[in-house]
Amino acid sequence: MGLVLHAADGDVSGPDVSWSYGGFAAFRQCLAQAEGFDLYEMWGFGGERPWSEVVTVLEPLIDHPDDGGDDLSPADCAAMLPRLEAITHQWAQDGEDTLLREHIEEARDLAAILRVCIEKNVSLRFH
Repeated sequence: MGLVLHAADGDVSGPDVSWSYGGFAAFRQCLAQAEGFDLYEMWGFGGERPWSEVVTVLEPLIDHPDDGGDDLSPADCAAMLPRLEAITHQWAQDGEDTLLREHIEEARDLAAILRVCIEKNVSLRFH
């Protein structure tokens, strides 16, 4: 069981990225660390820190429920893409850790999907 993110364009042959729920949690934690906070200190992730104390364009992705939740809009995708690409570039400079390499691939796959969402003006869907 897991999670798949894809463009809500009806194209079943289009790009997607999938994670186990644990893998998605690890990916989001790494994104949060790149943004300067610990995900598990945040409200909804076991902590008490409110999201109003964190400023990141990646919040719609990081704070999205694993199951359910709304699609992310094309505007959300457009706002997140440059930051996701910058983080991915930084991770690629940081080293050869196996888990980090997996996150780099996942982030690149996600960036490709965000580009499709922006180009086709469709939402990012979580399944």
